[in-house]
Amino acid sequence: MKIAMVSVLVKDPVKAFKYYTEVLGFEEYMYSPENYIAIVKSPLDGDGTTILLEPIGPGGIEIASKFKHEIYDMGMPVITFSAPDIQKTYEELKAKGVKFKKEPTKTDYGYEAVFDDDNGNYIQLIEWNQ
Repeated sequence: MKIAMVSVLVKDPVKAFKYYTEVLGFEEYMYSPENYIAIVKSPLDGDGTTILLEPIGPGGIEIASKFKHEIYDMGMPVITFSAPDIQKTYEELKAKGVKFKKEPTKTDYGYEAVFDDDNGNYIQLIEWNQ
């Protein structure tokens, strides 16, 4: 088995779809805004894992909304993306207005940064040691 899709909880899948495609550079996999369906994929991994931008509203599940807000308040990333050159990716995203909570920092496993996805989630960005 392999991972086919993961979910990231978002308040507004239409807004999130625009951000993930226009700012972060993901590609449309499936998009049906009238049905609150927004799925994106990495242009670097055509057959890889997709991300469902899972709506918590309107009429979303209350526990999902509570979980999302509490994780954000804790400052915990909900998903991790990798980049072959984290400094370059950081500079490109910052130039597009992405707000970073943590700039690229050396760790035991490589480099990491954390940014806000403009939909109430922190995303970790990793460059693994080679």
